[in-house]
Amino acid sequence: MNYEIAKIPAYRAVGLKWEGTFSEIVPNLKNVIQQMEDRAGEVDGKVNPNVQLGLSYHVIENGFRHYAAYEVSEEQEIPDGMIEIKVPECTYVKTTHNKGEEISKTYTDLHKWLFNSDYTAYREADVDYYDPYMPIKHEHYPVDRDPNDPHFDIYIPIVKKIN
Repeated sequence: MNYEIAKIPAYRAVGLKWEGTFSEIVPNLKNVIQQMEDRAGEVDGKVNPNVQLGLSYHVIENGFRHYAAYEVSEEQEIPDGMIEIKVPECTYVKTTHNKGEEISKTYTDLHKWLFNSDYTAYREADVDYYDPYMPIKHEHYPVDRDPNDPHFDIYIPIVKKIN
């Protein structure tokens, strides 16, 4: 696996929110992601129309909050039923999950890299997270992906470990 450190400026996204437990993912989360794909035409001000975002925050016990969204310009209005997400500037470790690979292995390898690196996962102050290793996960999906065997980039917000 290849890992790179990248600083990404703050950005604004617009999309749909799903919140639930791991046992509720199928079919609920997939339905929200599909709804966002179906409604992508309502979002005119996409910064990168070829990339749908999956922004996950592990703030629910045995689950997470997920936003299926697109990065948008400041001028983009929020379509009915969608919400705005403000993502702060962060430093990320970035890797790619490739077609034909197990997603769980990609994340296990990423966890091992993070554990052995000079970095630890970033946590927002005053937020309780239920995943001690990667509480925030941002996935960037190309719109032409195969939903049954996807490829996508993974971004985990990180900070330097304190010795």
